[in-house]
Amino acid sequence: MPKRISILVLTYNRAADLLELLKNLSLQVNKETVLEEILVWNNASTDAYNEVEDYINTHPELKAKYIYSKENLGVARGRNELMKMAKGDIFMTIDDDMELPDIFGLERLSNTFDKTVFKEANTGIITFKVVYYDTKELQVTAFPHKKFDKYVPHPQFFTAFFAGGANIMKREVIDAIGLYPTDFHYGMEEYDLLYRVLNAGYTIGYDNEVLIEHKESPLGRQPTYQKLQMQWINKSKVAWRYLPFIYFVTTATSWSFQFLRVAKGHIGTYLNTWWQVFKIPFTEKRHVVSKKTLRYLKTVEARLWY
Repeated sequence: MPKRISILVLTYNRAADLLELLKNLSLQVNKETVLEEILVWNNASTDAYNEVEDYINTHPELKAKYIYSKENLGVARGRNELMKMAKGDIFMTIDDDMELPDIFGLERLSNTFDKTVFKEANTGIITFKVVYYDTKELQVTAFPHKKFDKYVPHPQFFTAFFAGGANIMKREVIDAIGLYPTDFHYGMEEYDLLYRVLNAGYTIGYDNEVLIEHKESPLGRQPTYQKLQMQWINKSKVAWRYLPFIYFVTTATSWSFQFLRVAKGHIGTYLNTWWQVFKIPFTEKRHVVSKKTLRYLKTVEARLWY
């Protein structure tokens, strides 16, 4: 019997994209069998979502629930709220500007964890294939391995990263290890979760059978210096919490160089961020992963240095 899927969508000022996603999902074959619900969390958007609400109200077969939050909770806390409400066996997290071109996609995803390779490895999270909507080129930033050229030919592999906006996750994983960290407003929350997932005895996989199309430009969304600051702090926190001390040092240092390279200025913010990073060992507890987890990380060629 196929597992039932809860689709979790965060949205912020992209009502038109979200409406197209909902219309796209309505085309899925056998959704009455595999779809538990669609949960949409609006993170305090200022744009109107009337058309989205009207569409949901006139399409009960989608079993969609729309929640408007008066506060922008950020990515991690927003997804936590969705996971708390979700009832499905599998949580499917996708961005609001994505579409599922394969009309059998949901049905295939409901059976992905039952594939022998993932069943035997006790896989808890799987990233699916993401391409750009316009060009159909593979989106490198959503590919769950930093050694892109080496791993892209493989239809399936195990890894130590997952795309936060393009994955399926067993409900039992969240029941076992808890939710995303609540102190991460933007960036790197996936790393905090994945180290806890791996340390609980699960693996993380990739499967290219199901394709997702993403309407982000191939040029990407250029990070602001504030986002770079949050990424630098959060990745340093993650390294301190879960990895041997040397990786905290290399991560903090490498991201400081990344900030200077991309931000091109903002020296005050740069110095302030270093001060916040220096405070991490005095404010954050350590929960270093087991030797078994470290062996897994090295086996799948995880990028630990930064």
